[in-house]
Amino acid sequence: MSAITVFQENDPSAVLFHSMDGDEISRVLGEVGIRFERWMIDCPITLEMTHEEVLQAYDQEINKLISEEGYQTVDIAAITPDNPQKDEFRQKFLQEHTHSEDEVRFFVAGEGMFYLHIEDKVYMIHCCKDDLLSVPDQTKHWFDMGPEPHFTAIRFFNNPQGWVADFTGDDIAKRFPLFDE
Repeated sequence: MSAITVFQENDPSAVLFHSMDGDEISRVLGEVGIRFERWMIDCPITLEMTHEEVLQAYDQEINKLISEEGYQTVDIAAITPDNPQKDEFRQKFLQEHTHSEDEVRFFVAGEGMFYLHIEDKVYMIHCCKDDLLSVPDQTKHWFDMGPEPHFTAIRFFNNPQGWVADFTGDDIAKRFPLFDE
């Protein structure tokens, strides 16, 4: 189930706010310029579906977001626990970074944890199936896919090169709880 937990950046043991209510998650994130939505469709997504079939299932929502925000590229990122590079990928995304464009993810299946470092707070967002999270450009953040990653996410880009990170060098991510599923 989707959730948000907010911490003071210098005290990961003190929870300032926590909610599992989608409207509350959207409200709290909206106050700091983050888009959070739930996309519900009638077509069930299965493991047997190709990436193209998944994109077709969400065609209406994808096209609406492209027309609203002008994204140029849409693709799918997926990882499963049997991926031999899962530990390497996890470590890469666990480092705080920014992007020169929005980082937009829609979870088609599975789950992951986004951490947003905004001003003096850290927003920990547990994203699950049907969650859309849009992190504006230059927002400090990191992502934890967990020790046994399992997710499929539609990604939206303005940059045709795709995911390009600018790592901050801050070790803040090491001070916050990992996503252990």
